Amino acid sequence: MEQPDVRLERVTKKFGEVVAVDDLSLSFERGGFVALLGPSGCGKTTTLRMIGGFEEPTAGTVFLGEQDVTGLPPYRREVNTVFQNYALFPHMSIFDNVAFGLRQKRVSKHEVSRRVPEMLDLVELTGFEKRKPTQLSGGQAQRVALARALINQPRVLLLDEPLGALDLKLRKQMQLELKRIQEDVNITFIHVTHDQEEAMTMADRIAVMNQGRIEQIGPPADLYEQPNTAFVAGFLGVSNLIPVSVDDGGSVRLADGSTARVPAEVLNGATGDVRIGVRPEKVRVLPQSDPPEPDANRLAGTVRDVSYIGVSTQYVIDTPTGEELVAIAQNTGRGARHLSSGEAVQVLWDPQHTFVITDAGHVPTVEELL
Repeated sequence: MEQPDVRLERVTKKFGEVVAVDDLSLSFERGGFVALLGPSGCGKTTTLRMIGGFEEPTAGTVFLGEQDVTGLPPYRREVNTVFQNYALFPHMSIFDNVAFGLRQKRVSKHEVSRRVPEMLDLVELTGFEKRKPTQLSGGQAQRVALARALINQPRVLLLDEPLGALDLKLRKQMQLELKRIQEDVNITFIHVTHDQEEAMTMADRIAVMNQGRIEQIGPPADLYEQPNTAFVAGFLGVSNLIPVSVDDGGSVRLADGSTARVPAEVLNGATGDVRIGVRPEKVRVLPQSDPPEPDANRLAGTVRDVSYIGVSTQYVIDTPTGEELVAIAQNTGRGARHLSSGEAVQVLWDPQHTFVITDAGHVPTVEELL
């Protein structure tokens, strides 16, 4: 089995009495794009800085490949970092900024003149060699920082919220560019962000962090469709969570006495009081008078709020269980039916779209997501 590019073994980092990273064990395979995702203060940037050598663990070990690098300074690690402010040298040309790392290693002039244009071509900045950083847009400066970090062919590239300073349109464009560049160079990227959509757009694996620990790690689709904890369910998008008790035979009982069906593999042997969840876009809302759908899970409800948000309409629905549910209906055309506030409805979803939360954790608030 191939050695992981990065491995953390029981790493803890304390700042005084504050535990920023708590007994963390993680490994990142070669050539992957991993996002460390979580709210401010969850430990993701501290974890990145310990991989890069900018912080020392209080306890535990950091490996790059087979090498224990705990205690080594950044310049002795096969790692480069791209920071949010890019940290370009303003007095140097773009060519000299990108060439800086090669010259530090005393690479020949011929090799520098060959590799710098190749790297600028990779980030689509051919022709910018003589410009200064002050003559670049934010997106162009971000590409120069990438080129400078990648030209030394590091084992791992660390990205500390590198898109945070860009406007929304440019940020979305750069998300796709970063993904393309990572696939081209096949270097392990570890990307810190608190932006859920950014992580899901770029990463092939996401590690969701909370209070210094990993809540769940896996492909974006797995974390979204089958979150393991209430925190993950609430951090990656909106989740409807309903308290239930597990009956025998693959059904669960809701607070109003109604039942819902959950696939046995999703229940996974859970017993007693748990929560079932369903994403808003998987929920269908129909007038109470429409004929029932026999294969669907069903709750009665009343529309409390209707929000038109362009491509879709969001409904907030009060239910007899005491829970409010959120449903999102696509605005697909002129024939689409719109429901009104105060209207009696039935809330439907397919059993296979249900996930199960067994932990007692809370769904993060808006303030915690920032």
